Amino acid sequence: MMNKCSLCFSDSFDPYYNLGLEALLLETVKENECILYLWQNQRTVVIGRNQNAWQELKVEQLNKEEGHVARRYSGGGAVFQDLGNLNFTFLVHESVYDVDKQLSVILKALAKLGIHGEKNGRNDLTVENRKFSGNAYYKKHQQCYHHGTLLVNANMDDLSRYLNVSEEKLQSKGVASVRSRVVNLCEFQPSLTVEKLKEKLVEAYMDVYGGYSLIEPKQLDQQRLDELKAQFASWDWLYGRSIQFDHQLKRRFSWGSVDLQLHVDKGLIQSLNCYSDAMDQDFILALKKQLLGCRYTEADMCSAVPIHAAADEVKELIHDSFWRD
Repeated sequence: MMNKCSLCFSDSFDPYYNLGLEALLLETVKENECILYLWQNQRTVVIGRNQNAWQELKVEQLNKEEGHVARRYSGGGAVFQDLGNLNFTFLVHESVYDVDKQLSVILKALAKLGIHGEKNGRNDLTVENRKFSGNAYYKKHQQCYHHGTLLVNANMDDLSRYLNVSEEKLQSKGVASVRSRVVNLCEFQPSLTVEKLKEKLVEAYMDVYGGYSLIEPKQLDQQRLDELKAQFASWDWLYGRSIQFDHQLKRRFSWGSVDLQLHVDKGLIQSLNCYSDAMDQDFILALKKQLLGCRYTEADMCSAVPIHAAADEVKELIHDSFWRD
């Protein structure tokens, strides 16, 4: 039986802080308690726990444009988030975990705004068969959470620009996102804002759960929050997990062809083949040696290219592989 309901707002737009706060709330949620956590991220692509970042989005482009790559605890696909999107998380003990009840808060809030939303399958919420919310789930010991996105007036151009990676010789054992037809809720209620949706979510939470107490993030264990934030921001968490994939970079230059076949795991080039008909085989052998063990980023790979007259052209090949159209 539920005997305590709580509400927590994040006033930060930092995805690593917000994911850390979500994890801390999961660690602290009590038996027979439900916490509704509302939060927003600024220009972020959040990938599922077992996804390959390089397959799901244009990592270099997002980072260069001051965006963020983030990886969450839960599974599922990649989602783009900006300040036109609102995230929600229900955190509960497994004894009172009830996805239908939790989703009823979202649907009731929309109804208060004159929007008829529906649950579609296990993971999506839709309006007129168009997806405005994707949901994912996570359990640790007896603590569970169910979280999702709510597209209010997100920048759909950025959504498509960062997530639509072209086909290339990039094969992965990670889970590929299913591209779904998505819609902003403001198409159905043009005056809708994120703040207005928050207001209706709080009202609906009270209707369904019967009141709440407020959790102030500053009252929580700040040392533990800093640790979790650092974990979510770390290279090892974002790119260093054991998700293997192969990538081929191939081009013919005036001085000969280069065919680099990379095997990447934990964000590092673990092995590679380097084929070339170039006359200067010393350069090709040095290139292979320098790239082995290198981090799989444009900057690190370009820095590893040996000094040579052909170095700039090889760096251009590497650059183009990360900035796929």
